[in-house]
Parts: sequence; C-alpha cells; structure tokens
Amino acid sequence: MVSPASGLTGLELADPALADSIQSGLDRVEKLLRESVRSDFDFVEQTARHLVDAGGKRFRPLLTLLTAHLGDPQAPGVIESAAVVELTHMATLYHDDVMDEAGVRRGAVSVNARWSNTIAILTGDYLFARASALLADLGPEAVRIQARTFSRLVTGQIRETGGTPDGADPVEHHLLVLAEKTGSLIAASTRFGAMFGGVDPGQVDLLQEYGELIGIAFQLSDDLLDVASDSAESGKTPGTDLREGIRTLPVLYALRADRAVSPDPAADRLRALLAGPITDDSTLAEALGLLRRSPAMREARAVLGRYADRARALLANLPDVPARAALATLADYVVARTG
Repeated sequence: MVSPASGLTGLELADPALADSIQSGLDRVEKLLRESVRSDFDFVEQTARHLVDAGGKRFRPLLTLLTAHLGDPQAPGVIESAAVVELTHMATLYHDDVMDEAGVRRGAVSVNARWSNTIAILTGDYLFARASALLADLGPEAVRIQARTFSRLVTGQIRETGGTPDGADPVEHHLLVLAEKTGSLIAASTRFGAMFGGVDPGQVDLLQEYGELIGIAFQLSDDLLDVASDSAESGKTPGTDLREGIRTLPVLYALRADRAVSPDPAADRLRALLAGPITDDSTLAEALGLLRRSPAMREARAVLGRYADRARALLANLPDVPARAALATLADYVVARTG
C-alpha cells in the first residue's frame, strides 16, 4: 500500500518491494521540494512553502516514479524531474486561485486570501523559476518537454476562460480543455520517469500517451466525486463546482439541448437549476440530488471508463513487471473511486 504521503488513499500496490521503493522515492521528492522553495528572503519562502506544507496527492511525482520503475528508478534525473512536475503543478494552483478567487486550497487558507492576489501570482512565478532551475541541470530535451507542456497548460486555461466557441460541441470542448490543462502535465510526468529511467524510446511515447489519458480520467473522476460524494473525498465540499457555476461533464450532459425534446419534469427542473447561479444550500442540495439520479451521471461515468480502458490497453505493450501492474491498478482505481 502506498502510504498516505502519496495522498491516494485506496490505491494499493501489490508488490511490497515496489511499494517501499515508491515511498522512498516520494520521501526524496518531498525533501527536494522543500529545498527548492528555500529563499534568503523569509517571506518568499513562507509563501512558497504554503502549498508544500499543505500536502496534496503528489499524483504527478507518483507517476514519474512508477514509470521509472519500468527501467532504472535510481537513475539520475528521476527524482529531480518528479519534483519539477510537482513544482509546476503547485505554481499553476497559485495562479488558479487568483483567477477563481478561491479562499481555500488543500484545506488551508489560499495564499491570495491570506496575503493578496499579487503575492499569489508572484509566488507562482517563483515556483516556475525554481522548477526551471532544476530543469536546467536535466538537459535540453527536458527543457523542451517542459516548454511544450507549459504551452499546452496555458492554452487550455485560455480555452476554458474563453468558453465554448459558437457552433462547437460543449462536451468536446470540455474534454479538450481537460487534455491541455490536466492531461498535458501528467503526460510529462510519465514521460520524464520513463525517459530518465532509460526505458525504450517507443515505450516512452506510449507511457506519455498513458499519462495523458489517465490524467483526463483522474480529472473526470474528481468532477464526478464532487457530485456523487457525501463527504469531502474529492478534497473539497461536495457540490463546490455547482455552487461556483463550473460546468463539468455531468452538468454538460444534463444541459444538452436534445434532452429537452422528450418531456421529463426532473430533467427540466435540473436544467433550470443549472442554468442560473446556485446561491443557497437548499437549491444546491436539490440540484445535487437531481444530478445524482440523472442519466447524465451514467453518461459521464461511461466517458471516464472509456479513458481508463484506453490507458489500460496501452500497458499490454510493456514488460510484465510490478510497475506495469501498478499502472493498471491505477486505471482501475480512477474508475472505482467514483463508486
């Protein structure tokens, strides 16, 4: 079992040696993260350590370490690249919180709420700089991968901010945003682990594709948990996305125009609730109840299942080692965690 340090409660690694090695690697990544955010200016270090101290799933470093185990997990660059992807992820969270006006992140007061938007933006920039400092020692190919990844991350954020273009399918637009905003960095995580672990180049490409698919699947499962969970399993209060007007995949399916063709009072009521802001607890509870029972949830779960299946199918082309089994287990876990 991967210990709670990974943040993925419920994900079991059947091979004890692999589990111990992954935990050891995560501990080394954690140490490097803390070293990387140090500064001679105490206030900079305080704001930069804010999210490091808050913890998190460490999902991206976990994947870097797992894919490295298809080669040599002790090879130079594995731990450093795992830290790079987590620093990059944390930097985007600082910026996201400013755009979303978030008050809480990982159970702690967000930096923008505790200090200011300006401090949050600058701290995010500082973390990008610290990631770049690590990358500089990993070689030009690593820098190119990071540059392409960051370009996709920013494009996805702009695409999401701009909304669905006229005439475009909202579901397809949403899935493209997830591929760019979430899948791209997780794809870089799996590529870094395989590349620095010395895995065969063809398998490196395959693992990058696996990473993107599993990244999209993980975000879809988070969005489903926000609707389906009765607790804070998703890391936030259930219904947070609905209250904030974020149209995740279940909501987009519930709002599809073709649903209005056949009369259904429950579907009509749900569309009416989702069309406007949800500002009180009773309306939120009603919308959650209707959405949980709607065909939209089954459709969204089916999409999640297809992404997980595609990711799992890629693994058949890899050597039959414990790390491959763990990556397959991860695909199963991403689906199972939504119930």
